[in-house]
Amino acid sequence: MVKLIHTLADHGDDVNCCAFSSSLLATCSLDKTIRLYSLSDFTELPHSPLKFHTYAVHCCCFSPSGHVLASCSTDGTTVLWNTQNGETLAVMEQPTGSPVRVCKFSPDATCLVSGAADGTVVLWNAQSYKLYRCGSVKDGSLVACAFSPNGNLFVTGSSCGDLTVWDDKMRCLHSEKAHDLGITCCDFSSQPVTDGEHGLQFFRLASCGQDCQIKIWVVSFTHVLARSMEDQVKFTEDWSEEDVSVWLCAQGLSDLVGIFKMNNIDGRELLNLTKESLADDLKIESLGLRSKVLRKIEELRTKVKTLSSGIPDEFLCPITRELMKDPVIASDGYSYEKEAMENWISKKKRTSPMTNLVLPSVVLTPNRTLKMAISRWLETHQK
Repeated sequence: MVKLIHTLADHGDDVNCCAFSSSLLATCSLDKTIRLYSLSDFTELPHSPLKFHTYAVHCCCFSPSGHVLASCSTDGTTVLWNTQNGETLAVMEQPTGSPVRVCKFSPDATCLVSGAADGTVVLWNAQSYKLYRCGSVKDGSLVACAFSPNGNLFVTGSSCGDLTVWDDKMRCLHSEKAHDLGITCCDFSSQPVTDGEHGLQFFRLASCGQDCQIKIWVVSFTHVLARSMEDQVKFTEDWSEEDVSVWLCAQGLSDLVGIFKMNNIDGRELLNLTKESLADDLKIESLGLRSKVLRKIEELRTKVKTLSSGIPDEFLCPITRELMKDPVIASDGYSYEKEAMENWISKKKRTSPMTNLVLPSVVLTPNRTLKMAISRWLETHQK
């Protein structure tokens, strides 16, 4: 049964978006305002409408608690509001000044994403109101955004039909043409799906477009974790059995997940595996497979040793996460290992590995100051 119970007609122009919290309804419009209504009787709150934007408001969304409302506009700003009194908490300007089409809070309310008409996407710290990371898509306006239920990744959709998956450090994990005539909306299912064979988790994602189609996607959180686990290598000994399963899949060893889980192999056990234990305890019969596993474990041990040695983070290449030997400065202002950055550019990646923005130039300048600092550090720590 469907029954109309109320009609609101306070806006003076097209209403672009509406959002619910546990006690409020928010709406935003081409008339530049945001309005707040009580769910108990649909009366407008005393401090509504909320006025700041100088042009049309395209999207609004509540934080999970409902205490903060975000709105974004053609004026190039994303505004945070206190829903209890209507006060402006922060005005966050899109770095490029482009009209902001969509905004979304992370499930834990620590971050906010804003997507603009020029394809730029910004990840804001929702507590300090400062820009955390910025990226961009190749073509089209960003018109849709959704966070995974655990907040470890989010997806953006563009008017050109591209669907892009990002992790919580703004690294682009996947991008593809999802709809021929542009994406209009996307959202994650609130419940993960578990792979019965390996016990790994996946998320279902729905996207809809102007091509009259709704597409259902499966996003493997395993692969997302594998991309971010480089930042956690130094804590390998603390890995759970699930973390080890993720690592195996990332190394192309997913067939061994069941065996490792059956033997309760966690991070500490992984680092202590030998060719004898692989053959005698885990019963891996293939010599070639045992050799591959040992090789990958040895690579992991080397990374653990490197990262646990106290190397200053600024001495590590952002691409390889290894100590730089020949650091260079790219046009994004960051320093990289020369060979790694040259390989990055040679693969037609004209975007910054750190910001995902297009590099103004591919010229690499030797960073002699950093090279000298690394040399002095090595002299001190290798005695």
